[in-house]
Amino acid sequence: MQMFRNEICNLLSGFVPIDSQQIMADLETPPTAEMGDFAFPCFKLAKEMRNSPVKIASELAERLPVSDLFACIEARGPYINFFCNRQKLALVTVHAVLEQQEEYGKLQVGQGKTIVIDFSAPNIAKPFGIGHLRSTVIGHSLYQIYLALGYQCVGINHLGDWGTQFGKLIVAYLKWGDDARLEEDPITYLYELYVRFHREEEAEPVLAEEARSWFKRLEDGDESARLLWQRFRELSLAEFKRIYNLLGVRFDSYQGESFYNELLADTISQVEEQGLTEISAGALIVSLEEQGMPPCLLRKQDGATLYATRDLCAAIYRYQTYGFEKMLYVVGADQTLHFQQVFSVLKKMGYAWAERCVHVPFGLIGFKEGKMSTRQGTLVFLEDVLDRATELALQIIQEKNAGLENKAEVARQVGIGAVIFGDLSNDRVKNIEFDWEKVLDFTGETAPYVQYAHARICSILRKAEDWPGRYDATLLGTDEEQAVVRTLARFSDAIVRAAEIDKPSVIARYLVDLAAEFNKFYHQCPVLHAEEKLRNARLALIDAVRQVLLNGLALLGIAAPQEM
Repeated sequence: MQMFRNEICNLLSGFVPIDSQQIMADLETPPTAEMGDFAFPCFKLAKEMRNSPVKIASELAERLPVSDLFACIEARGPYINFFCNRQKLALVTVHAVLEQQEEYGKLQVGQGKTIVIDFSAPNIAKPFGIGHLRSTVIGHSLYQIYLALGYQCVGINHLGDWGTQFGKLIVAYLKWGDDARLEEDPITYLYELYVRFHREEEAEPVLAEEARSWFKRLEDGDESARLLWQRFRELSLAEFKRIYNLLGVRFDSYQGESFYNELLADTISQVEEQGLTEISAGALIVSLEEQGMPPCLLRKQDGATLYATRDLCAAIYRYQTYGFEKMLYVVGADQTLHFQQVFSVLKKMGYAWAERCVHVPFGLIGFKEGKMSTRQGTLVFLEDVLDRATELALQIIQEKNAGLENKAEVARQVGIGAVIFGDLSNDRVKNIEFDWEKVLDFTGETAPYVQYAHARICSILRKAEDWPGRYDATLLGTDEEQAVVRTLARFSDAIVRAAEIDKPSVIARYLVDLAAEFNKFYHQCPVLHAEEKLRNARLALIDAVRQVLLNGLALLGIAAPQEM
């Protein structure tokens, strides 16, 4: 659509008292196709042009020169509405998709700039639960979205690999540990030891003191403590990576909390040297009273540092290392105050880039009662969810297409895709109630619905083996064809918007709309049995839809099976 936007800027530039950059920023997309493809609001022009927005729109629409890119330019109330030339739009859009293929939709607006994304961050030696899903898939999708806009992306998994819980684990392992079980299923076994420690601690309070002693030894660099901690970390990380592989997620850095231990003293010294700290009840704090927030606690009375201290340290290190344009923290909404405090302290320290640190909050995820059993009471393991989704997808495929080859792999792609889409299709700030029937519905606004549209197109194209690849896109003039073309043309807009508000749900919504427009077209417009030239044009159109569905699903971290 950029060609058409540029033309609108050229047309308006000589008639309005604002520059082309502002014209571009003010352009809107009308809510319905009947109102055009673009709308330019005239409200801002009223004061300088000394007329009402309605009158300005009417006069400008009459005065604007003719352009072969637009079939019609007309005033509707305080807006100037632009209707794209259907033949031009189809010609440009279909050609662009088929020419650029997997590059279609991508832009270079972020070229030379770096985005750091902190996401997932599970705790070492604790199960990868369903609660980690949201941060993981939202962060991964934002990573793909910013990559598509030309940014250099750095995905960081800020592992929870430090703290007093490791003293408890060391004590539990030394007392009750079994090497064979640890190697066989490290996460589950370490979690069992952790739970047992708390149970035994009630009867033997002395265990708590032993745990504190072992963590102190760990902090002081005791070799035996360090070796056990390192083993727990490596085994846990290997297990986490196995889950990430199932989800298709990768990271550029696994620098967790422990990485910043040696940098903490310097960070605290920086804050102190700037006169920002004070002592309160024996603790070192930064007052944020002027910002209307509680104080930021940097060091407790016993000398221990806190999450805020480590996040300050990590932010400074990351800017020095990556020089980011923006840094995103994909962390639950319950940590909003924490990040407000951290960002406020960074600003007080004089770091201008603190304005470019952004908390990307999200709501909670839950299951309908009775829909899922777990291995650990109320704790829902993410792998259990992925396995269950795959099983249910396989059952559906058996019913709908029993002869499908590679059923197990397709079921995995559909099941895991359904779980990811079930999360990302929702506005991230809202809580989610996970419903198996909804997320695996082939007819609803789900991943299987979008994936099935892709698979159906692949099937049609396989049947059109004789298609020479030549086509005349100007023949795509029906309302159904044009609705598909317009939706294809707005793919880049959806990517840009998703990045602007850091919400992958924009892409999910776009894909559902594209699949819906394709289905309307498919039911109204014959493809394989159309007259030859029209057949070729429609084959090109659906091939373009296939490509954009593939590209869009990739931005969400979801596979696009060719058969279902």
